[in-house]
Amino acid sequence: MRKKIIAANWKMYKTCSETENFIKEFKILAGNYNEKEVVICPPFTSLYVAKNLLEDTPFKLGAQNLFWEKEGAYTGEVSPIMLKDLNCSYVIIGHSERRQYFSESDEMINKKIKAAFAHGLTPIFCVGEKWEERQRGMTEEIIKRQVKNGLEGLEKNYIENLVIAYEPVWAIGTGHSAKGEDANEVARLIREIIAEMYGRDISEKIRIQYGGSVNPQNISEFLSQSEIDGALVGGASLKPESFWGIVKS
Repeated sequence: MRKKIIAANWKMYKTCSETENFIKEFKILAGNYNEKEVVICPPFTSLYVAKNLLEDTPFKLGAQNLFWEKEGAYTGEVSPIMLKDLNCSYVIIGHSERRQYFSESDEMINKKIKAAFAHGLTPIFCVGEKWEERQRGMTEEIIKRQVKNGLEGLEKNYIENLVIAYEPVWAIGTGHSAKGEDANEVARLIREIIAEMYGRDISEKIRIQYGGSVNPQNISEFLSQSEIDGALVGGASLKPESFWGIVKS
C-alpha cells in the first residue's frame, strides 16, 4: 500500500517570521498526525527556521529546487549537500515555473534528479502539459518525453523512492483544476511509462501526486482515484487551516 503524500509548495512566499508562525499554527492543528506523509517546502531563506520547528514532528522538510553540483562558482545556486545539512528529505524538481521562467530543459532536470538521489534527497519530479498541447491531443507525447528524458540513466534501485507530481500547466494557479478522472488517466500513463522503463514492481511502488489548483473542497476527488497518491499544493498551502483541511481529507 502506497502511503499518501501531501506536499506544500510555498513558491516565493513567506518570510522567516511568517514561516515560523505558519508551522507553529499547523503543529497545533495537526498534532502528531501521520496517516499521510506531510512535506513542507518553503523558500530557501526559510529552510533553517523550518528545520528547527519541524524536528520534533512527523512532518518532513523539502526544498523547491537545487543545483546539480556539490559546490563551486555558481552564484545564487544551492547544492544538494547544503539541503541535506538542513535535514531536507525532499526537493521539488522540474516544476513548470522553473521550466517556463528559468528555461530548465529535460537535460537539466535529469541532472538535478541524479544529484538529489546521489545525496539522499527524494525528488518530487514534476511533469505536465500546457493547455494548447492538451487541446492538440499531445498530452501523452509530452508526458512520455518529460518522464523518459527526466529519468534517463537512473538506476532501478533509486526509482522506487521517486515521487512524481502530475501538474497540468493550465491548472497551476488558475483556479481551474483537472477532473479527477482525467488526472487519474495521466497518472496511469505515468505508471505505465515507469513499468516500461523499470518493471511493473517498481511502477507500483512509486507515488504519483496531482497538483494544480488543489484545495480542501476538491482534494477528495483526486485522492479517491486509484492511481493518485497525494497532492502537491500551491496557493492553498499558504494558510495553516487550508493546508490542514487538505491533509486531513
